[in-house]
Amino acid sequence: MESGEDRAARSKEATVLETAMEAGHILLENGAEIFRVEETMDRICNYFGVPERNFFVLSNGIFTTGGSMPDRRYARVRHIPVKGTQLNKVVAVNQLSREVEEGRYTIEEVWARLEEIRRMPGKTVRMQILASGVGSACFCYLFGGSLADSGAAFAAGLVLYAFVLKVSGPHLSKIMGNLCGGALVTFLCILCYRLGFGDNMNHMIIGSIIPLVPGVPFTNGIRDIADGDYISGAVRLLDAMLVFLCVAIGVGVMFMIYQRVVGGVLL
Repeated sequence: MESGEDRAARSKEATVLETAMEAGHILLENGAEIFRVEETMDRICNYFGVPERNFFVLSNGIFTTGGSMPDRRYARVRHIPVKGTQLNKVVAVNQLSREVEEGRYTIEEVWARLEEIRRMPGKTVRMQILASGVGSACFCYLFGGSLADSGAAFAAGLVLYAFVLKVSGPHLSKIMGNLCGGALVTFLCILCYRLGFGDNMNHMIIGSIIPLVPGVPFTNGIRDIADGDYISGAVRLLDAMLVFLCVAIGVGVMFMIYQRVVGGVLL
């Protein structure tokens, strides 16, 4: 028969493991690397005295087992869909794990802090659209575009991200969203060029498609492979390469339509 102390110890271990899994969930869904997720979960469990724990983290899921009682093991699987990136939440959870090791929190306080981090607001729609426009203009200039090219890229970047947030994200699949995004950017740059806004079509398009480029997933995929997490790294690289391919197809299709219908020659 299980004693009261055993029940209390089992309950505490389950709470610690559940809290560690919640921390891993927040990290993984917001763009953290696999090793960072595993390290953070291990820090929390180690500090709160769970000697036996095992974590298997993939790019879209976490498998957790643990507990010191052979007949009362904790086991949990959680599916985590691939989403966007919010590095402010990753930084907050990392900082929390270090503060836990310094003894600043009880397990209940850690859980409450994780709930606060999960509710942290992202960037507003206006901020994201403006950032897209500024980023497009800056990259256009860095890649050799003129000020006129950068101005056109700025306008295209604004329209592109409004499309991403209002149409592509809520209503289209990832593949169709990136195809349409690449085509939309190309159409806008062609329109600006034909109206006399901008000097070089290539620079305008290159700068404008930058908001669609999955830089963080691509970099994390390479880091995961370098750390030996081949499955997760390959999945992230495949996802990033699929985005690259879809954007390129969208750009190419719009060029073909323009040249066939209008008969234009782009410089």
